[in-house]
Amino acid sequence: MKIIGFAGSNSSTSINKQLVNYTLNLIENHQKILLDLNDFEIPMFSVDIEKSIGYPEKVKEFVNILATADALVISLAEHNGAYTAVFKNLMDWCSRYELKFFGNKPIFLMSTSPGGYGAGNSMELGLSRFPKFGADIVSHFSLPKFNENFSKDQGITDIELREKHVAELNVFLKKVHAPAEK
Repeated sequence: MKIIGFAGSNSSTSINKQLVNYTLNLIENHQKILLDLNDFEIPMFSVDIEKSIGYPEKVKEFVNILATADALVISLAEHNGAYTAVFKNLMDWCSRYELKFFGNKPIFLMSTSPGGYGAGNSMELGLSRFPKFGADIVSHFSLPKFNENFSKDQGITDIELREKHVAELNVFLKKVHAPAEK
């Protein structure tokens, strides 16, 4: 099985990308790919641009890569109480190119931030809006106070939060391993 992960951020030091990478490293016996949104630079969505150039090749590439996955691990960054502009822009383009671009794949949705809410606003947006785009959100996890609760060497350092993360990851993996419904 192939599991693709990415963070909804284009920061070179993205804490959400660190969380996705950590999570992917906990998964055994699967092919895992970590995408970087910086590899998918596209113009800001505009109906005028869509009419004049169609869909950017990087949008098609991103959607096609997601289509090769059996499951997705996504962590949402938050700017001013919502998704980052780069992620929202990518979603706008992807949903115009293919409405159900998540392909009804199992998703482990996460979020983190330096603050105590753990990018909870982005998480709420993802939980409520992603299903419209074909997301099967199997489990979710938010890590508050990233800088206090995560280290590059140990991963999630708070025992209770680490146990919750592993429990949610296991719910996701159980769905990934379950035979497809007929």
